[in-house]
Amino acid sequence: MDCQKIIKTLKHKDFIKISNNGEWFEDGAAVYVKEIKDNVFLLFVILKNIDIENIQALIAHFDCFSSIGLKEPEQIMFYLSIKDKDDLHYFEPYLKAPNN
Repeated sequence: MDCQKIIKTLKHKDFIKISNNGEWFEDGAAVYVKEIKDNVFLLFVILKNIDIENIQALIAHFDCFSSIGLKEPEQIMFYLSIKDKDDLHYFEPYLKAPNN
């Protein structure tokens, strides 16, 4: 899977890269976030180690945007470890640019 292509897609679809300052995500993880409902966010967490690039996607409820990357979510509603680009079809509605 080409993580760089996915990162490029996220950057063009209104996702914001946030700082990972807490302990919930692994050190060195890149976290991209988009709010999909009030305080419900779609997160793509990209983990990189020597052997493999791993992408995890989740839909989670946080108390506010600024708590992402600092605290655990209040609720995880959906979680998926993305193994190939076909797994992204679950998120197609959220990867489309808004019409407004």
